[in-house]
Amino acid sequence: MKHPLLFILLFIGIKSVFAQNITAKLIDKTTKTPISFATIKTGEYSGVISNEEGYFTISSDVSENTTLLISFMGYSSKSLTISDIKALNYIIELEPAINQLDEIYLSNKKPNIDSIIARVKRHANKNYSTDLRQYDVFRRVADYVDFENLNFEIDKASQVKKQQLEKVNTDLQALTKAIMNSKTVQFIDFKGTLYTQTKDSTKLTVSKATKLLDHNKDFSIDNVQERAKNIMLRYLDTTKTYKVKTGLFKIEDSLSFAEMKKERAKAKKEEFDVNQLKGGVKRLLRFSKFYDNSFLMNVLNPRLYEYVIDDVTVYNEQLTYIISYQPRKGKAKYSGKLYITDGDYAVTKITYSYFENRHGSKLNLKFLLGVKYEENLSSGLVLYQKQSDSTYQPKYINHESGSYFYVSRDLTLIQNSKYRFKLSTDFTIEGSNRSKEELLITATNATTLNDYNSIKQQKKTPYQTLTKFDNTIWGSDETLEPLQEMKAFGSE
Repeated sequence: MKHPLLFILLFIGIKSVFAQNITAKLIDKTTKTPISFATIKTGEYSGVISNEEGYFTISSDVSENTTLLISFMGYSSKSLTISDIKALNYIIELEPAINQLDEIYLSNKKPNIDSIIARVKRHANKNYSTDLRQYDVFRRVADYVDFENLNFEIDKASQVKKQQLEKVNTDLQALTKAIMNSKTVQFIDFKGTLYTQTKDSTKLTVSKATKLLDHNKDFSIDNVQERAKNIMLRYLDTTKTYKVKTGLFKIEDSLSFAEMKKERAKAKKEEFDVNQLKGGVKRLLRFSKFYDNSFLMNVLNPRLYEYVIDDVTVYNEQLTYIISYQPRKGKAKYSGKLYITDGDYAVTKITYSYFENRHGSKLNLKFLLGVKYEENLSSGLVLYQKQSDSTYQPKYINHESGSYFYVSRDLTLIQNSKYRFKLSTDFTIEGSNRSKEELLITATNATTLNDYNSIKQQKKTPYQTLTKFDNTIWGSDETLEPLQEMKAFGSE
């Protein structure tokens, strides 16, 4: 052949065209509704999870003849190849499993629920070893802010011309309108490896990270205050410097218009603090851990919770009890369901949410410091997968949290001169924020103390900023299939 290099490049190009990721949807055969959070195994210990809309994506690295095992609690498992999925036009129907509760009760005595819970706790150390582990993870966080009330009002302006004051008010009103009309949301994704020595000693390495946001709609409380400060500073004497005071606290000694321009001109490094990313992963994993006074151990405390057996089914060839729980005492906060195997008494799935009027952290200093806060949303689920060493390790964690906030404070710019000219405004901001976190663990392996000690965690990791969803950014990596909301981000 005269041009072997050209042939090789052509072959690679053709292969890349045909080797594409496969996206399909799971639905209930009877109702045609999406099946969320089902497990799609591409190997004995690898695979992905369907999202809330029932969609999942299989990497192009998976062969067309590889058998995928699709399973979800309450449905009959299904084995398919990529070729089968294509033949089904990428829509996969699962059949509801036959209710076996009466059959089980006829052939055996009715299970004792207290005995089941006690055995889960007794087997926990054997079933859930988490020390010296290596977790390959993909984490996604979606943050939302909804504003209910926002008000800026200039209440003091010394030595400021009327025309300047009108411009300040006009710009502050425009900022208020933009914020109130906005839908503030951002998405952060990263892929990496978490190394655990104990539940408290961990290290994280990050291979890739992205942030998807609209800079024009970045309206966090700190960002709103910063924008208001910059608007006020713009119309003052640009040759002078100013002190900034917010509430009871002076936060800057010398601020000038020139410095503001200089700071804005600086190219900010697009980096995440790795410790903060690690903290987020650890916080999610704690919903799946068994140790003294952990979330799960509290749920399994009969003094705090009461239990009811809702059903008995077969899942992954194991008899499984479906047990609902709710608070017995006031200090217990959650209700949900436990899915417990009959053979080794392992929790393979748990769902949870605040029960009735329960809530998390609460702070009300509205009249003293102009601050009020209440965590009013906490819900999610944890899915486990059995490993080759017979331990159960978390496969997928979904957690949604939310809170109400109220902040009312004054913002004052004081000129650094003997005249002490001031421009002050009171602002009130009220609303709610919500965070949806997902953690997919694509691989779990045991490791050694030497391996753990050899890992070097970086302080910072770069990320890529996106203003529009890009479905090619992760290539063939195993990740979470995004919801339509994220796919549409930036398309408008």
